[in-house]
Amino acid sequence: QVQLVESGGGLVQAGGSLRLSCAASGSVFSINAMGWYRQAPGKQRELVGTITTAGSTNYADSVKGRFTISRDNAKNTVYLQMNSLKPEDTAVYYCNAYIRKYTDYVHYGYWGQGTQVTVSS
Repeated sequence: QVQLVESGGGLVQAGGSLRLSCAASGSVFSINAMGWYRQAPGKQRELVGTITTAGSTNYADSVKGRFTISRDNAKNTVYLQMNSLKPEDTAVYYCNAYIRKYTDYVHYGYWGQGTQVTVSS
């Protein structure tokens, strides 16, 4: 069994910052790409950004220059540092990771339960 557990969401004023964390636990043998997605009310889930095992990152245009993804491979954890937050960043943020369990031969995609981020104007 594998779990992704997010933390760090909350309410913040526009212009503020938040840091989200997502830790993988359970029968984790290895992790490939990790990333963050978000879903605002009435909208489809969208990519925020991804990070490879080597640390290469990719971001949605809407967050470039404001958000930073990092990871600690020893802790099986990915982070999302969000600065200069805007009301339109309000959404449920989901962690995603491609994980190979000890009993598997390939990596499968897993999702966290989501954490709410609300940015007030």
